[in-house]
Amino acid sequence: MEARAILKDVPTSPRKMRLVADMIRGQRVSKALALLKFQPRASSPVLHKVLLSAVANWQQLNEDAKLEDADLIVKTVFIDGGRMLKRLRPAPQGRAHRIRKRSNHITIVIDDASVSIASADKESVITES
Repeated sequence: MEARAILKDVPTSPRKMRLVADMIRGQRVSKALALLKFQPRASSPVLHKVLLSAVANWQQLNEDAKLEDADLIVKTVFIDGGRMLKRLRPAPQGRAHRIRKRSNHITIVIDDASVSIASADKESVITES
């Protein structure tokens, strides 16, 4: 059973966050946590925390299953653009330049690898028949 975690209005541009999110998409959760822990980018600790929240949500949904026995993978990672704060910066000759302070929304979905592989096998059997 899949679980997800959502964090909204993170004050980082979506492009910078997607660079880190692309590294963990499709990885095992343990490997993704290790990658995020030692990644030097500023958005890594935020993604690390959201991924830990998704794991906690999975544990809430599957109280009878052990986390050590589960083979969790990062199924999907969405980084969507959030609200944009618009500011003005003084420019030469009495002009003003617009500064756009971007934010983003993070959605991480994790799932048990054995369950997702089994469902993919069922779909391939149905399509072959």
